[in-house]
Amino acid sequence: MNVKLALLAGCTALAFASTARADPLSIQSSFNAGDFSMQYLTETWLPKVPEMTGGRIEITLTPNASVVPAKETPDAVAAGVIDGDFTSVNYFSGIEPAFAIMADLISGYDTPAQMLEFCKNDRGEEIQQKILDSVTDGEVKLIACGPYSRESLPARIPIRTFEDLKGKKIRAPEGLASAIFASAGASPVSIPFSEVYGALEKGIVDAADASAYVNNVATGLHDVAPYPLYPGIHSMPLMQFTMNRERWDALSAEDQKALRDWWYAAMEDLTKVVNEQDQEKAAADSKGGKIEVINWALEDRDQLREVARAEWLKFAEKSELAREALDANLAYMKKIGLLKD
Repeated sequence: MNVKLALLAGCTALAFASTARADPLSIQSSFNAGDFSMQYLTETWLPKVPEMTGGRIEITLTPNASVVPAKETPDAVAAGVIDGDFTSVNYFSGIEPAFAIMADLISGYDTPAQMLEFCKNDRGEEIQQKILDSVTDGEVKLIACGPYSRESLPARIPIRTFEDLKGKKIRAPEGLASAIFASAGASPVSIPFSEVYGALEKGIVDAADASAYVNNVATGLHDVAPYPLYPGIHSMPLMQFTMNRERWDALSAEDQKALRDWWYAAMEDLTKVVNEQDQEKAAADSKGGKIEVINWALEDRDQLREVARAEWLKFAEKSELAREALDANLAYMKKIGLLKD
């Protein structure tokens, strides 16, 4: 644990001692404050937590980097600096290669619902917990995991085909996404999500792996990137919902189940609502004239998929956990008919 987290953990412990509070749980998210998703969850689903737990638990959901940088959340949760997180696993790709496999098996799954089922009813939770245990000594409890949207790709210049990726500077999280863009001929750039708008506006990047279409609309990205690719060409990031192990163990089995049920219900609803909003916003933008919504042809998507699958295998060789994570995903994809061999 670094010194900053140790100091924050000490302050947190003093706060608990002085107030003797058990709840609400402070959960840091990787959503920006202005995101549609953040607002929808806050208004629609956070009030359901006390309803589902008989008033015993409340959650305060805070925006990206409100307490610690997103990539430091596993350590922060383990130390008790925050009670838990609701974060895109992409941020942890530099910590352990298996995170990159779990975070976004790019060009693999077709829908968020498929990945949600992999977590909820197959081996997703098991694998993600093993990865977290390997980097936090078992101090972080995974409650649930899964994506809620296919991300669009806002671009300041048109990227209409696979070949158009060559030479383009694209903001992408480190790990598998960056490796795939690089293999496709683009130049991946690692910058914080909070700096995406400025980087697009100034031409530091040509496009950005950002968020769901509706979130990009809400944060004004299309004002500086009027050529969004939608549906996106690859990204469907896995989110994790975790708690500090000690705080989790202090909950009753009933409340533990309620939190897991709450999260999956919230994500299944968010998936539906965000998809509806994405389609509505994209259709309106297409008619408006100022924004050109680009939808890649199937042959271009297939070219990117070939590049992506080669990178899956390369990443799987980086650690035993990465190999296990890929094998689990591939087995599930074959089970549901996404892969034939």
